[in-house]
Amino acid sequence: MARKNYTFTSESVSEGHPDKVCDRISDAILDAFIAEEPEARVACETFATTNRVVIGGEVGLADQDKLADYMGRIDAITRACIKDIGYAQDKFHHETVEVTNLLHEQSAHIAQGVDAAADKDEGAGDQGIMFGYATNETDALMPAPIQYSHAILRRLAEVRKNGTEPALGPDAKSQLSVNYVDGKPVGVSSLVLSTQHLDENLTSADIRAIVEPYFVEVLPDGWLTDDTVWHVNPTGKFVIGGPDGDAGLTGRKIIVDTYGGAAPHGGGAFSGKDPTKVDRSAAYAARYLAKNIVAAGMADLCTVQLSYAIGVASPLSIYVDTHGATNVSAAEIEAAIPKVMDLTPRGIRTHLGLNKPIYERTAAYGHFGRTPDADGGFSWENTDLVEALKKAV
Repeated sequence: MARKNYTFTSESVSEGHPDKVCDRISDAILDAFIAEEPEARVACETFATTNRVVIGGEVGLADQDKLADYMGRIDAITRACIKDIGYAQDKFHHETVEVTNLLHEQSAHIAQGVDAAADKDEGAGDQGIMFGYATNETDALMPAPIQYSHAILRRLAEVRKNGTEPALGPDAKSQLSVNYVDGKPVGVSSLVLSTQHLDENLTSADIRAIVEPYFVEVLPDGWLTDDTVWHVNPTGKFVIGGPDGDAGLTGRKIIVDTYGGAAPHGGGAFSGKDPTKVDRSAAYAARYLAKNIVAAGMADLCTVQLSYAIGVASPLSIYVDTHGATNVSAAEIEAAIPKVMDLTPRGIRTHLGLNKPIYERTAAYGHFGRTPDADGGFSWENTDLVEALKKAV
């Protein structure tokens, strides 16, 4: 039987965290290619350190001769990302950072596994397993610890960038330990916030005075009590931040990107990958399915696993776990899923409208639990499959 009373912890990192800077650049470059060619194949990796950004990976275009035309835009895209995040410090400045672009054309041997031929459907871009998860403990159908860890940092970024809190810097981490009673989140036993600050004379107490009102604003009423333990900038000063303080790399925050450790992760990162890569698109599809299953009232929480082989269109397996909190059997749900959604790579891209420049916005504060955008961003957060699922079981 599942535990009912416990404490669970998740963390988030801000858009100025070194790894998130790299995710942002990789996804911005992906968007630039997809905006010009919706079927572009992109696998873009970014590395950042003091005064340096290195970009590498593969790009496949219908006309590979056009690749050189696009390459001249990479430098400007990179600097625009760094500027918007807020880095203008001596050793990591959007104007002076050195940008090295090592992107090149996609391997023909990889492309042949993905390209559709006359006698077969488009195959998956790689083998792998992908997981989706949903729980009814929050309105967004996300685990509370990761959802509120994101929300706090997103709010602090807003007040930093609009000038309300000019003392705050771009680099930050949050962590919430949430108490559960009878399986529902009820409060925060401890919290951690480490945030870069631009005034080196500020103490941990000064930073807490700045950020505490935003914790109170973001968290549900009653979640912060006199018993909540606060750790704000526990090591002291945090003036040197971002890639100057620690190197960054695309794809190193996969648990932050997904469910904060509350659910399994298949291991593949998202950022910089076009939606033929099932690491990304099938993980979105699995979240979409899990969320709709919970929204349909079939389960209080649900994990969906999909598996693929490179060059093979249909998933090798579909697995559903409702963790005992269910109104419909997992086997019935598994049987219903192929009836309501085509889970081939092209089927996922078509159903969720993924061949659009919608990825830069996903690079910070989580790929899940977000509000769907009118232009198709975060389409996997829609609950428009509820009625179809109900009819299919």
